[in-house]
Amino acid sequence: MSSRPKHSVDKIQLPVRESRPRDSRLPDRRQAIAAIAGLPALALLGPGIGVGFGATSQPRNEKWDTATKRGLTWLAKQQQRLGGWAHDVYPVAVSSLAATALICSGSTTTQGPYAKNIRQAVDYMMTKCRKNGLIGDPRRDDRYTYGHGFAMLFLSQVLGEEEDIDRRQELIEILDRSIKFSVDAQTKAGGWGYVSGRDSDFDEGSTTITQVQGLRGCRNAGLVVPKKAIDDAIKYIYKCQNKDGGIAYSSTSLGSSRPAITAAALAALYNAGDYDSKQIPKMWAYCKKHLHNLGDKNYGHWHYTYLYYTQVVYRQGPDVWKPFMTKLYNRLATSQLEDGSWGDSNVGSVYTASMNLIMMQMNHGYLPIYQR
Repeated sequence: MSSRPKHSVDKIQLPVRESRPRDSRLPDRRQAIAAIAGLPALALLGPGIGVGFGATSQPRNEKWDTATKRGLTWLAKQQQRLGGWAHDVYPVAVSSLAATALICSGSTTTQGPYAKNIRQAVDYMMTKCRKNGLIGDPRRDDRYTYGHGFAMLFLSQVLGEEEDIDRRQELIEILDRSIKFSVDAQTKAGGWGYVSGRDSDFDEGSTTITQVQGLRGCRNAGLVVPKKAIDDAIKYIYKCQNKDGGIAYSSTSLGSSRPAITAAALAALYNAGDYDSKQIPKMWAYCKKHLHNLGDKNYGHWHYTYLYYTQVVYRQGPDVWKPFMTKLYNRLATSQLEDGSWGDSNVGSVYTASMNLIMMQMNHGYLPIYQR
């Protein structure tokens, strides 16, 4: 056998349509699209099942449905002509999050009220792809690896619904290169920093999580991801764990545990298939202690924190998820502004709306990365 270059990525032929979700109770995407469009989706979902809540048989809640639809409408209107969402510093990260929020609704590149928006978002991401595999602009964004991870996640989630053969092959090639870039950017410690590991050996938790989720999204789409990269990332997370179960900011400067990083790390470990390691129960206990009561909405990085903590709680099963979901969704619906947004944050109103909408649609279970 001939030797293979380090971190080589196989090209594989993928099926035209993605497989159905693992849980047979989940509604078909066409049913979600009917719900968004205001059609009689209840007849499709079955008695007692609300729009978008078939995954856990949650009764319909008009307040949540209305807030979600208003938010999606507002978010779609903020999209620029070239397909992205404006942001002075992090256009790729924010645009990827916004587009992900739209596909969480059930729309695809070919079906649903946001199909055109999603196609335009894919077009925009393609313009940000560089020859070395980076999806982003290092001349403009000093944290380009962060945006790269979110972009990988978005594009990997739409790949399974792409029906045009040429377009599909182009996406596969883009994601192949993006995987290689991410693997090459991994630091010796197993994490990632704001820039490529070739340029800096600094690593930190939040960027590491975006890479793990992006790589896992690609793996779910049928692309080849080197196992060593994921194994090293898992070791990195545990290297940052403190005695209280929480995760510190960086392996290079271990300090106090951070609830936001811990929630994100736990979500990433679940994505990596690590449910049973001995460190997991302490991480879950730490997160639950600090985050389960929703905390103070005004503290820094609230939306980032709960984007990941929502994923963690969802994977605990209905008994834990439903009570938390009710508190979270009521809070988000109540705090929404009349125009459908949630106001500004330290990163911007599109960022805030995108994260809130991903949370409010977690129960749909349409994206493989967010399924149980």
